[in-house]
Amino acid sequence: MSTTTVETSAEATGRDSTATPPRKVRRRGESTPAARLASHGILIVASLIALFPVAWLVFLSLGPDKDDYLHPGGIWGKMTFDNYTFVLRETKFFDWLQSTLTVSLGTTAIGVIISATTGYAVSRMRFPGYKKFMWILLVTQMFPVAVLVVPIYQILSDLQLIDSYLGLILVYCTTTVPYCAWLMKGYFDTIPFEIDEAGRVDGLTPFGTFARLILPLAKPGLAVAAFYSFLTAFGEVAFASTFMLSDTKYTFAVGLQTFVSEHDAQRNLMAATAVLVAIPVSAFFYFVQKNLVTGLTAGGTKG
Repeated sequence: MSTTTVETSAEATGRDSTATPPRKVRRRGESTPAARLASHGILIVASLIALFPVAWLVFLSLGPDKDDYLHPGGIWGKMTFDNYTFVLRETKFFDWLQSTLTVSLGTTAIGVIISATTGYAVSRMRFPGYKKFMWILLVTQMFPVAVLVVPIYQILSDLQLIDSYLGLILVYCTTTVPYCAWLMKGYFDTIPFEIDEAGRVDGLTPFGTFARLILPLAKPGLAVAAFYSFLTAFGEVAFASTFMLSDTKYTFAVGLQTFVSEHDAQRNLMAATAVLVAIPVSAFFYFVQKNLVTGLTAGGTKG
């Protein structure tokens, strides 16, 4: 009698466990399916908004007429790559490409080197006026370009650097170095001082410690500084149009202006050139994207 009762109770317990499965407990911070769906929807919409100008530019570049942007619906029936052919064959596109890469990469190399050494010196060394020095760098960014063009032109003229790549690179460095120096100084501050002390114990000079120990840890910060320097030099117009006189030394930003005259604007060629111009920037971003994302998100904290 008792055995039957025990078996019946066990069967009832089994039926109860089958009928009412245990509730899933959501972890702290875990979002609900509705929240995940909403966040994905927002991200998709934001991505479409970000990609729309690029897609629209590519679409307009396929229109054969300069006024197709006024009636974009008519482009569908007459799409062509003639604009790209004309830009590559009939303009000085490759001269502009050479000039742009020379100036942009030169600005990136010189600017990052100066910024990294400046940021490291202010972060690690204590010399009279080191705090004021960083603020002076920041003050130089307060002057508008229109105020700086004339004195800089006079300086470059005295140095015989008008219409030269070196002159334009030095001018761009005056723009990129102050910001990048602040960026690198903040990044170096997050790297423990014990690493410098370990380098000195091993017999390294201060420069050897900087080059062999600190710089490898600062790759994300260097990537952000390099990307900022490259983009600044790549897209700047005012200085390049003032200091570069030969049409073969125009950068892309200045070369685009040749498609616009007082009474005419070849917008289809401008659109095609703009699409081609985006290729070098995209390639540069591809090479630095890993360290760039790390530098923007994780900072310089090291475990």
